Amino acid sequence: MAVRADLSPARLKISFLQTYLCSETERSARRGHSVGTPREDTPRGHPAAAVRCGGTRRLLSAGAVIGAAAPRYRRARAVGGRQLRGDRRGTPPAVPPPRAPALRSPTNTFTVHRAGEKSRVPAPSGRFSRGIKGEGVISLLRPLLLDVVPTIQQTAALALGRLAYFNDDLAEAVVKEDILPQLVCSLSEQNRFYKKAAAFVLRAVGKHSPQLAQAIVECGALEALVICLEDFDPGVKEGAAWALGYIARHNSELSQAVVDAGAVPLLVLCIQEPEIALKRIAASTLSDISKHSPELAQTVVDAGAIAYLAQMILNPDAKLKCQVLSALSQIAKHSVDLAELVVEAEIFPVVLTCMKDSDEYVKKNGATLIREIAKHSPEGIPPLCTCLLEEHEDHIKAAAAWALGQIGRHTPEHARAVAETNVLGTLLSMYMDIRSSEDLQLKAKRALKNILQKCTYLPALEPLLHDAPPNIMKHIVGQFSKVLPHDSKARRLFVTSGGLKKVQEIKAEPGSLLQEYINTINNCYPEEVVRYYSPGYSEMLLERVENYQPVL
Repeated sequence: MAVRADLSPARLKISFLQTYLCSETERSARRGHSVGTPREDTPRGHPAAAVRCGGTRRLLSAGAVIGAAAPRYRRARAVGGRQLRGDRRGTPPAVPPPRAPALRSPTNTFTVHRAGEKSRVPAPSGRFSRGIKGEGVISLLRPLLLDVVPTIQQTAALALGRLAYFNDDLAEAVVKEDILPQLVCSLSEQNRFYKKAAAFVLRAVGKHSPQLAQAIVECGALEALVICLEDFDPGVKEGAAWALGYIARHNSELSQAVVDAGAVPLLVLCIQEPEIALKRIAASTLSDISKHSPELAQTVVDAGAIAYLAQMILNPDAKLKCQVLSALSQIAKHSVDLAELVVEAEIFPVVLTCMKDSDEYVKKNGATLIREIAKHSPEGIPPLCTCLLEEHEDHIKAAAAWALGQIGRHTPEHARAVAETNVLGTLLSMYMDIRSSEDLQLKAKRALKNILQKCTYLPALEPLLHDAPPNIMKHIVGQFSKVLPHDSKARRLFVTSGGLKKVQEIKAEPGSLLQEYINTINNCYPEEVVRYYSPGYSEMLLERVENYQPVL
């Protein structure tokens, strides 16, 4: 590519940045992908309009910026300067074409998770980040943030964000170069494209550690981000909400700082916007704020978030449902009062339908929400038992069984509250019924084990001795072996009710855990009593009667 004699410094800068940020444009065109149009704020005839491409919209690797970035910019600047001064020989030298990015191993990638989304991106190595800092790329990008050309400012911010996103060392370098105050000051003055790029830089820096997030707070970024939540452009709101969520997720102090900046009411307004992407990020940020303490969760509740979140449980977008369920779970987990507020939003039985969703994260978050609500009080047990008995769909029964198991696993009091509803027999029959789905059988089995391992209410356990298979029987007998040695009334009742006789009829393998439990129970009674209730003892007595010779 020959460089024209009228090459300006602005065009040099644009070429320097967009060579790396748009490196895939030509390949995209060959594959038939459409190439983007110039930004709305780029004047016609401006050099940026000629080089604007669809590749800038992609999440490219930071390696696209470092592939000889600093030396190439200096070389291009030097060549341009010579041409502007005029070459002595009269022939302008040619600028060598950009080198192709180095090939990466297919395994040199990692997965980024956020708001239910996944994308595969190149994973930079430690040598890569050291090379970036050694070349001084970040210090070269800093003055470009103040360039007179808007496209250069935006592209420089985008490059900084991509560098900081993938490596905490580079994020620290961005902080040490005092770039954050510069970005914050420009947030309220620049156009919407720069605001989105600046919010991306703040998010990329704040995601790595509480210390880096605190640096963002100290430079006054929270107030600027909250103002961006009121912007007319949904993309600006989304970027600001995302940055606030990455700050709040670390600890309660940072979350409180986000709350004090006035973000929560505006985030609640964001979840009411029509754009699905904005709804997702706003719900995710509310979840990040609520998870740390009851006080922070109460702030979210006071802003009226529960009602709007509950309405979106049935939204067809799986990623949105995932974030909504997570936010409600983080609110409900702190106290009985907060859990009751979530229940009063009429999430039941709607939330049970999430258990049949095709998305695994929706299933998981729906089950977590049920658990967080049910763990606080036994008042949630009767409705779950009703679902278990009256519902016809196996996936709803499985959800109810799982929730009952999560309640019963906490303490003996919780387990007794579940056992007193006579639901253990129902769970056992569902586990043993061949017509039950595999998922229902699995969840019924786990629920039984969770409840039995905590239950010390023996009257509810005794009926199970007659029907339970060996893998469940050991948990039942194990609870009797824990209670009987310390309760004389329970020992008497166990004999009169036929429990001791049933235990003697169990065929356990010698040396097994079940046999150890049986031996512990037998040691609680006199030997003749145990022998009396052992199988075949009555026939042995009758035989002794027949063989007995009376003394005349």
